[in-house]
Amino acid sequence: MVPGVTRGYPDDPGVNQPQFDQPGLCMASLDPTLTIRQANQEFFRQFGASSADVCGRSFRELVHPSVQQPLMRQFSRLVEGKRQRFATHVVGVRQEDSAFASPLTAIAVRGGTPEDASILVLMPQTQGSDDAGVVTNRKKILTEIDARILEGIAAGISTVPLASRLYLSRQGVEYHVTGLLRKLKVPNRAALVSRAYSMGVLNVGTWPPKVVEEFIK
Repeated sequence: MVPGVTRGYPDDPGVNQPQFDQPGLCMASLDPTLTIRQANQEFFRQFGASSADVCGRSFRELVHPSVQQPLMRQFSRLVEGKRQRFATHVVGVRQEDSAFASPLTAIAVRGGTPEDASILVLMPQTQGSDDAGVVTNRKKILTEIDARILEGIAAGISTVPLASRLYLSRQGVEYHVTGLLRKLKVPNRAALVSRAYSMGVLNVGTWPPKVVEEFIK
């Protein structure tokens, strides 16, 4: 039974208490600090980890760095009581350092006291190795200057202003851009930005664009 679940779903008191034995559905119960307190076997399999590896960790640690910031904002609204549930898409990172994309639903469950409150996280179980195509956070693929140039390109800054900002020559910027195009295997700057977002190298939901720090050497 989910800790603190005494009234079913908060916006539908008639719903039965959720059980942690629903095939094909990954379920976890988080406390208000987003620490994982309980989960079912499907959840452990989804992340390629055991109960000991997952329980007691922050849910933040199980998602890709590129989606952490917007996801944590949504969780904060649940914890603060500003909403009862939300649905979004996340990129999860497995124990073996592969990634997968999945829809996620989070529901605030109010208990008799604030200490009894919890958050129920639901995700469908993915089949096979549903690789999300992102770079995992142990692959540091960019130098510091590459990261700043990528951020500038994503913000729409042209070569000359970007060179001035970074104290480089125009040729120096073009040299690094060529290296980025080759590294991410794309033909032009527009494709470079699109590829960087799709790989999770650029943070989702932030402006101006920001490279995820974990990917900088």
